[in-house]
Amino acid sequence: MSDYYTIQSLTKEFGITARSIRFYEEKGLLTPQRSGTQRRFSAADRTRLKLILRGKRLGLSLDESREIIDLYNPTSGNSEQTQMLVEAIDRRIDALLEQRREIDLMLEDLKNTKALVAENKS
Repeated sequence: MSDYYTIQSLTKEFGITARSIRFYEEKGLLTPQRSGTQRRFSAADRTRLKLILRGKRLGLSLDESREIIDLYNPTSGNSEQTQMLVEAIDRRIDALLEQRREIDLMLEDLKNTKALVAENKS
């Protein structure tokens, strides 16, 4: 295995576009080395990309992901990082539950309106 990853190898591995990787680089989330025009991503960059994509799947913003990833400190047991992640997840769960409540209310309103319309047609 090589000491670095190319943008092409990362796009294939993670199923994302090169444009996405360049975007994360532009935002300062990834810092590849350059060899001419080729980007060389380290194992740490690959791990950061994996965590960024996981955060995205969880509904975290890039800023939230950056904050959590930047707290990585194995000498402290990562307790601060873990706590921030749990808090972000709790906020996301709360937001999704609120959305669910709003959807349930909307569905009920739609069903009631449909029933009224059908009743008035008769």
